[in-house]
Amino acid sequence: MAELQMLLEEEIPAGKRALIESYQNLTRVADYCENNYVQATDKRKALEETKAYTTQSLASVAYQINALANNVLQLLDIQASQLRRMESSINHISQSCWNCG
Repeated sequence: MAELQMLLEEEIPAGKRALIESYQNLTRVADYCENNYVQATDKRKALEETKAYTTQSLASVAYQINALANNVLQLLDIQASQLRRMESSINHISQSCWNCG
């Protein structure tokens, strides 16, 4: 139960915040790269720098999406397990009541 609570209260919200920050960072990187390219005298060097920033930024976002997706899958696994236990308990109660009548 503590694992479920940690996922709901800490891990998943932190992952969502990280993605929001990444979105903001991507916007800043795009603005920087655009301005850098426009002002650059060496367009090829500016393009290579843009590629490097883009690759690094997108790799970071992909990592964060993967981490958040893993946490959501873990949450779903825990909830599915809880539902199976509840179903078993309900079936047990149902059988007990059926035998009483």
